[in-house]
Amino acid sequence: MTAVAEARPAALSGRTELGRITVADGVVTKIAAQAAAEHPDAGSAAARVLGRAVPGAGRLGVRGTDLDALPKTTVQVDGSKAYVSLEIAVRWTASVTEVTAQVRRHVRERVRELAGLEVDEVHIVVAGLATDVTPPPRVQ
Repeated sequence: MTAVAEARPAALSGRTELGRITVADGVVTKIAAQAAAEHPDAGSAAARVLGRAVPGAGRLGVRGTDLDALPKTTVQVDGSKAYVSLEIAVRWTASVTEVTAQVRRHVRERVRELAGLEVDEVHIVVAGLATDVTPPPRVQ
């Protein structure tokens, strides 16, 4: 390996000396959704119709509030920039402001690290609070 190859940064989306690299919107969407779900106080929000959560939606295959599930995510990639929209639920008693700031920062870092894209905007809608979180099992 030459000194030039060692000093070369990781491949970024766009043109390189080896050719053109593009990252599909769907790939970035999955990266952003997974990054948001990595926060312990954020997760998937329940599906809503006319502002109301749909009861029993889980049996119909529609997502419910779940801190272990991936949130609804949409991404638009424009060249080397990405615009991310997330719809999340936040754990009850956690600070919504702190959780959204941490999720926003983590999504930007992971998309930059894994896809080589700069995230210009992370739009977050907190669509629910996860209040029915089951407590951890007791030690017997």
